[in-house]
Amino acid sequence: MDSQTSQSSPAPEPPRTFQVDLRGLVDLLSHHLYSSPKVYLRELLQNAVDAVTARRAVEPGAPARVRLYANGADGAGGAALRVEDSGIGLTESDVHELLATIGRSSKRAEGLQEARSDFLGQFGIGLLACFVVAERIRVVSRSARTPQAPPVEWTARDDGSYTVRTLPDEARPEPGTTVHLVARAGAAEWLAPERVLSLARDFGSLLPYDVRMGEDEVTDLPAPWDRPYASPANRRVALARHCQGLFGFTPLDSIDLSVPVAGIRGVAYVLPSAVSPAQRAGHRVHLKGMLLTERAEQLLPDWAFFVRCVLDTDSLRPTASREALYEDETLAAVRDALGERIRSWLTGLAAGDPERLEAFLAVHHLGVKSLARHDPEMLRTMLPWLPFETTDGRLSLEEFAQRHRVVHFTRTVEEYRQVAPIASAQGIGVINGGYTYDSELVEALPSVRPGTVVAELDADTVTAHLDAVDPAEELALAGFLAAARATLDPLGCDVVLRAFHPLSVPALHLDDRAARHEQARAQAEAQADDLWAGILGSLRGSAPRSRLVLNHLNPLVRRISSLPEPELIGTATESLYGQALLMAQRPLRPADSALLNRAFIGLLEWATHGEEGRG
Repeated sequence: MDSQTSQSSPAPEPPRTFQVDLRGLVDLLSHHLYSSPKVYLRELLQNAVDAVTARRAVEPGAPARVRLYANGADGAGGAALRVEDSGIGLTESDVHELLATIGRSSKRAEGLQEARSDFLGQFGIGLLACFVVAERIRVVSRSARTPQAPPVEWTARDDGSYTVRTLPDEARPEPGTTVHLVARAGAAEWLAPERVLSLARDFGSLLPYDVRMGEDEVTDLPAPWDRPYASPANRRVALARHCQGLFGFTPLDSIDLSVPVAGIRGVAYVLPSAVSPAQRAGHRVHLKGMLLTERAEQLLPDWAFFVRCVLDTDSLRPTASREALYEDETLAAVRDALGERIRSWLTGLAAGDPERLEAFLAVHHLGVKSLARHDPEMLRTMLPWLPFETTDGRLSLEEFAQRHRVVHFTRTVEEYRQVAPIASAQGIGVINGGYTYDSELVEALPSVRPGTVVAELDADTVTAHLDAVDPAEELALAGFLAAARATLDPLGCDVVLRAFHPLSVPALHLDDRAARHEQARAQAEAQADDLWAGILGSLRGSAPRSRLVLNHLNPLVRRISSLPEPELIGTATESLYGQALLMAQRPLRPADSALLNRAFIGLLEWATHGEEGRG
């Protein structure tokens, strides 16, 4: 028999268990899982409230109390905190199984699994958060499920060691749990009485049980949005006061966010000033009364950036750190439901309170436009209200469409500034679509207002609406026009002659995006090395050139067109070109800036020479 086959396989090693470095775990909690040491108090309140909930699940009439005592110092002189509850309590076997096993939660215990959704905590690591501020944790507990069992004491230190012992009945006569903390070095401030009370009220103001620190109430129920008020005006005043205390601003308005079917209760506060759509304000979210986060960013649709909200929910799922919301189908459904509440508020204002709607839109029309882009019904509702910049003044789309058979618009602010004065003088109505969302909404107008004709206003359309000059007169100015065109040809600009109003405008510079892109490409090509110049050159297209439209009705243009010297015509043409650019408030290219300087100096020289000749 082969020697290799005769050898038996080695026996497998027995499984090993993980060894937990508690100091390292505490460091992980304090520096990575939790954002601040203050969460220790939230975890203590959470455990106490969950213990009361567990007891009341089996004893509906059981007391529901949580008491906090911050003594400032324990017997040894260190800062200390004591938290007592009338909850379900623990037996000695519970202590060994639950408190001494990281990740094990009493919410998973047999008999309570079906009620687990009623608990605040789910992960079995809450008590460890106390080691962020404490060097020693002492728990004294008596079980309500086995009241004949004696009280038990569990004492743990941050080095990972712990002791367990039973105590006489008088140490804890009634069921429930008391947690004692002794501050670690440098963390005494977190156990100071005023700090504990402030944190307790911040985290626990909406908790459903009797929570106090000494004689000071921690809870403040019912929540401001659930309280009865004598009138809607009184409600608005009370909520405005609540917002000022919570967020630091007086809201423009408030929106009820209660969605009972989704387990949501709360209010949204409308910001009093405009904010950028990119700015994502944090919202305050309470989970079953306990503050979960002040920075929930994914709670509302992106378009609702004009509100900050505070709410209490039974349905949303927290992350392991309990400082953010878990992104899942439930959160998506809640986000849609809250968005619908804000949308309903807007349509309600449009139907019954136009003054409040106008006050809101004066500040936050951008948010509503963002919503209306993808919501035809909202666009239809807001047609009489949303403001747009137009050649007729600041009007709604509905009013503008009633005035004009064709709704012309530009896609950029620069294009609007080029054509607005001239188009208005010719009787052409134009909407400035260059602001955020505006061109999208104008283009969507026919879908919600059948029969409306929408057309983008480009250089060709404007030129076509300007009056042509008599052919004989234009032929007489052929020499002037040739000199003017030769002057501007290096800039990619044509020169045309038209007659238009107002008479005070000597020249109009018109282009479109294709022409600007071609100009930018040509400029980049001129400044690039051989390789990039070749690449950019291959991209050269047949884009239309910009044009300088000279106003034949303007007296200055008439005088310039009669100049005899080609050089002087060129200088005057450059001056008209530069003035037209400045009127359109267009960003100047380096070539344009150079032209303006050259034209200015040329005019000075011409004026100086003219004075010398006259002298």
